Amino acid sequence: MSAKGRRVLVTGSAGFIGYHLSKELLAAGFEVVGFDAMTDYYDVALKQRRHQMLLQNEGFRAVEGRLEDMEALTETFTRAEPDIVIHLAAQAGVRYSLENPRSYVETNILGTFNLLECVKAVAPSHLLMASTSSVYGANPDMPFAETHPTDAPLTIYAATKKSNENMAHAYAHLWGIPVTMFRFFTVYGPFGRPDLAFYKFVKAALEGTPIDVYNHGQMTRDFTYVGDLVKAVRLLIDVPPLPVDDRPAPIAGDTLSAVAPHRVVNIGNGEKVPLMDFIAEIERAVGVPIEKNFMDMQMGDVPGTWANSDLLEALTGYRPDTPISDGMDQFVAWYRDYYT
Repeated sequence: MSAKGRRVLVTGSAGFIGYHLSKELLAAGFEVVGFDAMTDYYDVALKQRRHQMLLQNEGFRAVEGRLEDMEALTETFTRAEPDIVIHLAAQAGVRYSLENPRSYVETNILGTFNLLECVKAVAPSHLLMASTSSVYGANPDMPFAETHPTDAPLTIYAATKKSNENMAHAYAHLWGIPVTMFRFFTVYGPFGRPDLAFYKFVKAALEGTPIDVYNHGQMTRDFTYVGDLVKAVRLLIDVPPLPVDDRPAPIAGDTLSAVAPHRVVNIGNGEKVPLMDFIAEIERAVGVPIEKNFMDMQMGDVPGTWANSDLLEALTGYRPDTPISDGMDQFVAWYRDYYT
């Protein structure tokens, strides 16, 4: 479906994924209204730079505000009149949720409730919301499929994201709002978040400082390049879940709710990569070895993640496929350019 004339409201537009998604949507021809709180969880200057770059496109408008501020959020929705809403804004970070769990409840639970109330009022054609692979907890059955149980979260962050999935299902059922929840896996790439491991590892490599490697390196992750992630989200815009009475034959492995226009979709590279191999790719891209402090598993962490992306491919014809070598080269090139 053509993007021309369609307006998307993106929450968290100054964030790592929000920036890349807004850029992708603008390039496709959408109008984008970005809503972001510019919180100081990490370097605000990096967030401001992302918005500055987006504002160079006349199709982008930025609004600064918090999800917890219902008045500001309502005004933004009323003025924007979005055709599509993509909700990315959240208090992120698995490890930070051990230090400040209240911020996750306030932003991810209360803030998302406020957003759902605004969505109910404007009735967009599709609401897409970010969830996370963290909802799978320590499930040993991999690759993770959307139909696997997600009722044993290991952190407050994961618990709030699972709550978001449940809240969105209730609104989809009660008010007929088409909702797609996308669970993304370990995302990396240019303009990344400084609190994420890949960012810290590259910074340490270039500065000649050691890194902490948890579980003595015996971990695996499904590393997904940010460009692949946002392309998948863009494609999912045009496959909203249909009302219960208007559905064709079901797709094998679909998560379409039997009582609501609500679906959950994994977005991952579909490859289980050992952490030490990932670090080796960073060393290759940077050109220097990294000193490593091997440590025990951190509280709330999981030994592995791995996505089954069959449903994404069935819905959109697309499957993320950027090799780590290519993606890491892109990030290191950006990092060197940004900080020199």
